[in-house]
Amino acid sequence: MTDSPLRLLLAFDAQARRDTSQPPAFLHRRDRKFALVCEQQGVTPEANRWLAHLNRLSGPGTKPSAANQPLRFWRRVSTGFAAVGMVAGVFAMVGLLFYDGGQRINITVLLAFVLLQLLLALLTAVQSLAGWQPWRWLLRRFQGTPTQGVINRLQPVLMARSAHLGGLCFAISGLVTLLVMVVVQDLAFGWSTTLETAAANYHRLVQIIAAPWAWLWSAAAPDLTLIEATRFFRAGTGNTSPDPARWGQWWPFVTMLWLTWVLLPRLLLWVLTSMLLRHRARRLLSHHPAMRALLYRMETPALDTGNAHNDAADLPDTGLRNNLLPMPDSDILLCWAGAGEPELPDTLSSGKQLVLRAGGRASLADDEQVLSQIGTHCHGADSKAVILLTRCWEPPTGELQDFLESARDVWPDGTRVALVPLAADSTREPDAHQVQPWLRFAERLGNDFVRVSLPPLQPQPNPYTTSGEPS
Repeated sequence: MTDSPLRLLLAFDAQARRDTSQPPAFLHRRDRKFALVCEQQGVTPEANRWLAHLNRLSGPGTKPSAANQPLRFWRRVSTGFAAVGMVAGVFAMVGLLFYDGGQRINITVLLAFVLLQLLLALLTAVQSLAGWQPWRWLLRRFQGTPTQGVINRLQPVLMARSAHLGGLCFAISGLVTLLVMVVVQDLAFGWSTTLETAAANYHRLVQIIAAPWAWLWSAAAPDLTLIEATRFFRAGTGNTSPDPARWGQWWPFVTMLWLTWVLLPRLLLWVLTSMLLRHRARRLLSHHPAMRALLYRMETPALDTGNAHNDAADLPDTGLRNNLLPMPDSDILLCWAGAGEPELPDTLSSGKQLVLRAGGRASLADDEQVLSQIGTHCHGADSKAVILLTRCWEPPTGELQDFLESARDVWPDGTRVALVPLAADSTREPDAHQVQPWLRFAERLGNDFVRVSLPPLQPQPNPYTTSGEPS
């Protein structure tokens, strides 16, 4: 399973929606068993391990995860933005640097274009943080079918990441085009504006813009003499610089201008948006409603509390009590989940060659060892019956059902299990309402393998002596 928080979130959300069609009892037993396996292996039952476990249960030939479909769509969106940005960057830079020999490339136009790119990048970032989706109608048209699940809550960030990737490709292709044109062409830069601006004011503006790199590359920070020498007017020729070589000295400034104020903001915003997407995916996964239900199923035993349906109009099924059978002769006594503690009744423990304990605090490895030990003992025994002692006031658990289903596969054919619910007071029979869940439990497992028997009553001590006096 991938470590990508977004892919993990989408896979978990898709599995949670598929689980809604499963019975709660099945989900509880499945997830509780997974948690017990993780506990035995000493690992944390995290979401990625849970999904990998379900994939293994599904076996080969499983349909691709439903999380792949939205990821493929957004991968296509990002690829489209990147391709369009790459092409647009080339054409934009060629258009900005167009020079026919009669007019210079105006630095003022370049500054305005860079400012526009910076504003677009900031607007995209603000839109993703605010969750505003003005492009939703266009997205629905391309998606075809409306998306479901948590992906809808991540669409603003996903769109911002794709837009920043497109802007980054635009900036890279524009920078490469600029450098190529600087090499293959003799570009003539200058600055001009209709406003009455002095060269000193324009120099201060350029100094502010070039402040991030002026200490690193002084040639990329034009001085006042260069600015005074490269000013041109639309229809005049009197102010034209007498030295044409100075017209090209603007290219380091233009290169750093593009790199610093177009490429770097897009790169930083793309990285920050990717980190924000991972953060929100982790947060949505930890707060997913199905996650809380999953943790509950993992932490609590699966209990059989009654009928398969919960229609309150139905009366309790009391006919199953007739399925009680006498306790068979057996020399194997198995105490499940602490039954018979602190001391086994003599009527149950006497004559038993094998007294074992399983379930409860015992590990899965201990349970498997008990299964193997009983199976070996039954191979050479005449009576293949096992007395399984439980507490009558505790409802049947999914762990016990899993244990008995494993026993059916491990123990020899013909082995029978006598399920004996034991009351807290071993001298009394369990109440009828405490026996009914065990009868239904045995019926569900198959009465040919599991039957319910009542424990033999412990003899009541005589409170009087033979002389009639209280003992």
